[in-house]
Amino acid sequence: MKLKEYFARISYKGPQMPLDLKTLTAVLQHHIRSVPFENLSIHCGETIEFGLEAVYNKIVKNHRGGWCLENNLLLSWVFQTMGYEVTLLGSHVYIPQENKYDEAMNHLLFKVVIDGKAYIIDGGFGIAFQMWEPMELVSGKDQPQKPGIFRLTEENGVWHFDKIKRKVYGSSADNSSLYFDGPEDLTCKKVFAFTLKPRSIEEFREQNTILQTAPDSLFVKKSICSLQTANGFQVLIGWTLTETKYDYKDNMDMIERTTLSDKEVEKALKERFNIRLKKKFVPINESLVATS
Repeated sequence: MKLKEYFARISYKGPQMPLDLKTLTAVLQHHIRSVPFENLSIHCGETIEFGLEAVYNKIVKNHRGGWCLENNLLLSWVFQTMGYEVTLLGSHVYIPQENKYDEAMNHLLFKVVIDGKAYIIDGGFGIAFQMWEPMELVSGKDQPQKPGIFRLTEENGVWHFDKIKRKVYGSSADNSSLYFDGPEDLTCKKVFAFTLKPRSIEEFREQNTILQTAPDSLFVKKSICSLQTANGFQVLIGWTLTETKYDYKDNMDMIERTTLSDKEVEKALKERFNIRLKKKFVPINESLVATS
């Protein structure tokens, strides 16, 4: 595994030194605009392996994307190899339809310390809740970024990561959730909660299996491929392609949705996400809302 190969994969030609916030941010932004957040292997009949070498081969050598466990494991290795002080962390993703955080530690992220100052990095959440810059580990501080205003809030040792949302402008001017098939709070969206307890990748192996096999898993019920762009993001969920442009007009985000055919799905994966799958891909977009 070589940093040179990784930097070529994300088209990063900038400096690797000094080990400061600017360098950290530049690499993160190249990553999220080059490596899709995706779970397509599940819907090609493949198993998502969780290990650094497997992730490196998949993303760097085979030019694929990955979900949070893969993206953040690779990114943490990159920054650690560059010389940053890195600590793996685990979080619990918020479930809107149940109005609670998942009991399972099902999301990997990490902390980087620069000159005694701590930052939180997550390069693998995708869609509108993908940070574009490292988050300063400060409680209650609004941290504006291009996607919107993010905030970390600490309470009794538990940190909550939230996003204050903009209103929507465009052909799909509603507040429906891309992942959770229901309305979202238009003001503040809870994303995940975590502690600063150091974690190891072994603590995520069980969830890596559950998330790709449990019948009620988001990743089993939906095929997802999301990539950040220069001014927003694009995501393909099932046959629906959604394009978002941040702060398009009057502090509003432009959202446009298009339904694709099977052939158009394959074309979109190649042309928009630079992904060429070796096995037959079966798109899926089943509702997560229970029906009685």
